[in-house]
Amino acid sequence: MATFLWTGWPLSVGLGGQFRWNRQFLHRVEEKLESDHGKSIRDCVDFYAGTSTGSIIALALATTRLSMSAISDLYDFNTAAKIFKENEGWFEIDGINAPKFEAEGKKSTLEENLGDATLNSAVLDNKHVLAVTYAIEKRKPVVIKSTDPTNLGLKSCDVADASSAAPTYFPTREIEIPAGGDDYWLVDGGVIANNPTMCAIVEAKKVWSVPLSEIRVLSIGTGFLTKKINGPQSKKWGGIQWMSKGHIMDLLSDERIVAYQAKEIIDQGKYIRVNASLKPQPGLPNAPDDAMDDVSRTNIKRLKELGDFWFQQYGNPAVGLLLDTYSGPSLDRIDHETGKPT
Repeated sequence: MATFLWTGWPLSVGLGGQFRWNRQFLHRVEEKLESDHGKSIRDCVDFYAGTSTGSIIALALATTRLSMSAISDLYDFNTAAKIFKENEGWFEIDGINAPKFEAEGKKSTLEENLGDATLNSAVLDNKHVLAVTYAIEKRKPVVIKSTDPTNLGLKSCDVADASSAAPTYFPTREIEIPAGGDDYWLVDGGVIANNPTMCAIVEAKKVWSVPLSEIRVLSIGTGFLTKKINGPQSKKWGGIQWMSKGHIMDLLSDERIVAYQAKEIIDQGKYIRVNASLKPQPGLPNAPDDAMDDVSRTNIKRLKELGDFWFQQYGNPAVGLLLDTYSGPSLDRIDHETGKPT
């Protein structure tokens, strides 16, 4: 029986305080699994897949022994300050003619927590994992995966660093694939595969030869934006306006079509998509700021509250899906008017 855990890239956000809530949600799920059933997420999941933020969680779960609690606490206020250390180069306008943040804080944090784990560590536990990146000089998506023998020697911390190298925020990351092979200059996989659920389904079917009827999918997002874009004004926009006002990266990386595809091909009741808009709604009076680099104590608290809100709405179905005891309908994102999953 193949089961998947997917955690993804926040629309327009990338790595940052914004991904605290999917960690909080999974932490609450694991607490319930342990207290009520004596199991962990690792006991229930066979294949992990992630993009950007999600790649960090997926790789941590698949290739290390970090608890979900430790993963949830990975980005506290002090660590966030380390990761989001602004670039201080001379004559550099952060985010315009230089990355907004330095590379070292994120890189060292991933190294300290993921250690020397490699993708082969997942295979040794009879699991599989994939992370999505994009090779800019080769102009092609690169899915780094434990189902590819040439990828097994790659270090988890390096793969996570590459998959979360959000353009304009963090520098491009160089990785040799395979180790000692060609240089790949990689950026955040969210630019082409915000939601890697279909990648996971394809790889699982290939490696285990399982029918779709045996696949269960728990797909965890990181929120989506609802701010209106001015249609009439857009007729006059050039490149700068599309970046600053049109948020073109949001449009290019919208994940809803993948969520639709996955929900339609997976059997009813075997697919749950955890996600919600980043705005106040019933059950969530104080939505977190959608700015990537808002790592204030107040916003981190609100991110945690969003994870708790998600657990209230999806917790029991998600636990049931992981245990293969869920008998309800497939679930999609929360309707912001009702505060309930659709």
